[in-house]
Amino acid sequence: MPRPPEIQVPDEGWPLGWAGTLREFEVYLSSERSLAKQTCSSYLSDLKIFTSWACDKDISPSELNRDLITEFLADQQAKAKRSRSLARMASTLRQFLNYLRQEGGTESGSEAVLKSQRLSFPLPKILKEEEVERLINAPDTNSPFGIRDRAWIELMYASGMRVSEMSELSALSVFLDEGFLRAYGKGKKERLIPFGEAAEHWIRKWLSIRPTLKPKTDKLFIGRRGEALTRQHFWRLIKKYAIRANISSSVSPHVLRHAFATHLLDHGADLRSVQAMLGHADISTTQIYTHVHKRRLQDLYRQKHPRAQQY
Repeated sequence: MPRPPEIQVPDEGWPLGWAGTLREFEVYLSSERSLAKQTCSSYLSDLKIFTSWACDKDISPSELNRDLITEFLADQQAKAKRSRSLARMASTLRQFLNYLRQEGGTESGSEAVLKSQRLSFPLPKILKEEEVERLINAPDTNSPFGIRDRAWIELMYASGMRVSEMSELSALSVFLDEGFLRAYGKGKKERLIPFGEAAEHWIRKWLSIRPTLKPKTDKLFIGRRGEALTRQHFWRLIKKYAIRANISSSVSPHVLRHAFATHLLDHGADLRSVQAMLGHADISTTQIYTHVHKRRLQDLYRQKHPRAQQY
């Protein structure tokens, strides 16, 4: 099974949250987008140039706007960069801004950049409900780690958490009797997320096993040596279970987050509630799921209505 490439972004030297943002972006490119290592390296090479420029001007990722992007590209043009290089740089920035928008890590100024650049946002990949069921049932629950994996897949689909939030989730932040958990999202913003009985059942089973592994951390999900599971662990595990469940589309932890939001809307949830559970600062970020919902309704109509395809 292919492994995500090693993270090459340095931890030090870039303030204002840039290093962490770029590390997360590389994981997104390699895992969810499944881009080749060389393609990821090209994106990151361009973004390192942009990041150095932004840090020199004390600009954080959340402050990006149309004027700043234009200023940067003009600066690169003044340095006699070839038109092909500038076009690739612009493409990289579009991908990066798409990612920031999708993750809810930008303010409205960045949203204005995306609109002014007339970017087309690809609709997120969504698993059908029956595919989610197959994925949830893929772990072998006769083994301790199968129970663990059933528990975190159930919880991720039940809560819509980001994989970074899942990897940081403390066992003390899950309130089973009350049916909710405390998550810390972008900018360490705290939010409470409800979850259902299925997730509660499997978390209880996992918690009965977890002490036998001699945990070295307070994180809820741990490995064989008691260490916390990383985002890369979750990525590799869900790929394994997608293959076992015979799901052909690309599956990542983030795809479960997309499925959570879209399936809630399919069953009548309101957009504001979905926004709150996803932890999006701006409802415009959540609205992409309404486009997915409408597309799914149109597909259903064409398949089921007797006069949908008469001519």
